Amino acid sequence: MIVLDGNSLTLDKVRRIVMDGEKIQIAQKSMEKVIKSRFAVEKIVSTHKITYGINTGFGKFSDVEIDKKDVHALQLHLIRSHACGIGEPFPELVSKTMIVLRLNALLKGYSGVRPLLVERLQYMVNETIHPVIPQQGSLGASGDLAPLSHLALALIGEGEVWQDGKRIPALDSWRSKGLTPIKLKAKEGLALINGTQAMTALGVINWLEAEKLALQSEEIAAMTIEGLHGVMDAFHPAIHEARGYPQQMAVAERMRNILHDSKLTTRQGERRVQDAYSLRCIPQVHGASWQVLDYVKEKLEIELNAATDNPLIFDEGETVISGGNFHGQPIAFAMDFLKVAVAELASISERRIERLVNPQLSDGLPAFLSPQPGLQSGAMIMQYAAASLVSENKTLAHPASVDSIPSSANQEDHVSMGTIGARHAYLIIQNARRVLAIEAICAMQAVEYRGVIKMSTATRLNYEEWRRIVPSIIEDRSFSIDIEKLSLHLYDHKAKESIT
Repeated sequence: MIVLDGNSLTLDKVRRIVMDGEKIQIAQKSMEKVIKSRFAVEKIVSTHKITYGINTGFGKFSDVEIDKKDVHALQLHLIRSHACGIGEPFPELVSKTMIVLRLNALLKGYSGVRPLLVERLQYMVNETIHPVIPQQGSLGASGDLAPLSHLALALIGEGEVWQDGKRIPALDSWRSKGLTPIKLKAKEGLALINGTQAMTALGVINWLEAEKLALQSEEIAAMTIEGLHGVMDAFHPAIHEARGYPQQMAVAERMRNILHDSKLTTRQGERRVQDAYSLRCIPQVHGASWQVLDYVKEKLEIELNAATDNPLIFDEGETVISGGNFHGQPIAFAMDFLKVAVAELASISERRIERLVNPQLSDGLPAFLSPQPGLQSGAMIMQYAAASLVSENKTLAHPASVDSIPSSANQEDHVSMGTIGARHAYLIIQNARRVLAIEAICAMQAVEYRGVIKMSTATRLNYEEWRRIVPSIIEDRSFSIDIEKLSLHLYDHKAKESIT
């Protein structure tokens, strides 16, 4: 059981909740803060103190006063009008993460919602009721308004949810549980949708997948090194200590550990003095990607515990401040940075694939790893496919955060586009995983020519595991199926050990 208190959520705790299915409970002290902030909102309503989003309109309508009798209807209209999400829905894992993050933010006690609402969000997480949320439509400032409105729709019995793996109307879900939809009261609609939880939720899933991918990229690269009789001297600790980057040193150490008992690697001068950069510079390039992962983790874990709605209520209602914590620029930058880091893991992987299939570079391997070069093409077009994915990643890696389009009659005149950045990062990760699957297929074929019995203990275990999914290339076949199967296995396969 993981306790949410608004202040101590971590990436690992999110993983345990959304991927491992751990239940959550709400810290009592945090619930007390929620109650106090709700009392402050009710006091504002009763005294008709003009406060943004409670008794005023939204955005450019912030100067329009709302009559006391209409403050509840204001919130309902807000959710319905802002639920303009379009496109395919986010993966269910992302939807669940959005609920967890929104709940955690509300538990900080600055948002003014009722305990009933936070308890219902807790129920949705624990009972696996997840809103269907379209991916497109957020500008990433003023909060992820459109996506979070679809989350809020589920609470009020509108829209759709996933329940027990089925996509059903939200109202049917509540009825099946013997519950009634939430009727939003003052401030609650705004508190639900003013925030960065769409981009941050997808950012969390991206990071968790990118971490796993980065570890797997080292395991796959190690097998390629064996297939190409790579020179181990490039991983000597003295080289990496001389430069001083901890992540670079860590990658070099892991490569040494993976390959420590291999009979297929070589030493400087045995077959060649030094390898090409895609082998020799694995610690430097992969290490730089790990630096980005560390940066992104830091920003995400701040945002996991951030109050990002507007206005925020302090001093038990004595101080209510309109600000801009909903602006997604920090996460927008982080996602754009993550895109580049993962794209580079795929880029250097594709170069290693080229060395495995190119007879002028592969140190005696059959051309394109073909069982009958000329009659059969072997892995020739797998390299084409990898190159295509890498090229697509270059387009997706263009920073979303450098763009901004004004909205709400120029009241909201600068936005982050952070959700677009997160979505593109997700696509880059999928592409990179397929590139790495292609490298693994080619590396397995290469080590078969070199002698599987000479592999290191660690790479041999991977070889045997992956060979159960992708058989040896003894004749040309449709390799599309193999790539997808191994890519899916890499996605589902739990990383052997998190190093964070």
